[in-house]
Amino acid sequence: MQSLSRFLLPGALLVLSSVFAAPVCAQDLPTPSDSLGVEDFGSFGNADASANRPYASQKVLGQSPTKLISVGYEGQGHFDFNSVGPHRQLFVPSPEPNPTGSEPTVVTELDERVNRFGGLRLGFNAPVISNSKLILNLGLTYWNTDVNINNPRTSSLFTGLNRGLRSTGFNATVFRPLNEKNYLLVQGNVDLNGTYRNFDDISSKGFTYSGTAIYGWKPNENYMWGLGITRTYRAGQLLHIPVVYYFRTFSPKWGVEAIFPARVNLRRSFGANSLLMLGYEIEGNAYYIGSVNGQDTYLRRGELKPRLTYERKLTGFVWLSAQAGYRYNYRFNAFSTQNPEGDDNPVFTNTLTNPLYFNLSINLVSP
Repeated sequence: MQSLSRFLLPGALLVLSSVFAAPVCAQDLPTPSDSLGVEDFGSFGNADASANRPYASQKVLGQSPTKLISVGYEGQGHFDFNSVGPHRQLFVPSPEPNPTGSEPTVVTELDERVNRFGGLRLGFNAPVISNSKLILNLGLTYWNTDVNINNPRTSSLFTGLNRGLRSTGFNATVFRPLNEKNYLLVQGNVDLNGTYRNFDDISSKGFTYSGTAIYGWKPNENYMWGLGITRTYRAGQLLHIPVVYYFRTFSPKWGVEAIFPARVNLRRSFGANSLLMLGYEIEGNAYYIGSVNGQDTYLRRGELKPRLTYERKLTGFVWLSAQAGYRYNYRFNAFSTQNPEGDDNPVFTNTLTNPLYFNLSINLVSP
């Protein structure tokens, strides 16, 4: 936990110090070109504010482009995988075969190399209701992580993980402006997480449910913030924690986009067609990986990603996003239940080394 705090503390200071700073003066800024489970609440169509009763809009000027359709790939470099637990070897490297009916060898600690850890990432978001009083946004996501462990048959756990980790999600977000200064944000997520490859592999044990509620203030078109609470699996386990929503444009070049503690980005714009962001994001979920040694097994995956992101307009509403950073493993242990409580200990305690990673995507953005 101390290691994680070293990454989160700068982001916390950045957000909290800015929240209590003096408001930015209104100025002519360029129009803009995801809790821990929180998504980017800027991903909505524009609400038509009434001339008689104005309402707070859902964006700040200069905000990074809203992605409606995204097709991308993310990959991590090679890393080492140490696992401690009741490993049952499916293959015992011995010149003599095991006697018929004998139990497989049980090993308490194994070290392996992960040669591949990455895959396709798809996203679709669209506003289905967009007016001055209500915006309803629906979204679908699919994240695939292909896993290639050097010798997967040395453990039934490795064999299960080698099938790959997949997450398919549906989300709905409501932006409800109350007046010209205040708003409500409410979001719900349902995700199916596991090692499934087809419909026959899908199990209801892989579902996780997340949600967020935020009450916010918008002093001007360059600054909006809010406070709320979220139920999330983003750090790899079920958490109920406070959340700070903070978007602020300080000048035509500089701004901050943060949903703390899930994500914090410092934004540097280069005109209306390109930008650079420096920050971090926490990702993860609880994955049902099936039966290991005769019992249900859930992988609790949590990653902290300090990163640099460059986004640029290619043509029309098509943008390129390129991201590079460092994947810090915060949690990758396996349990016999999805939400362990009390003195429940992991069945497998796993330690991963930390590689560099990259993410490249092509995106259709909103006007």
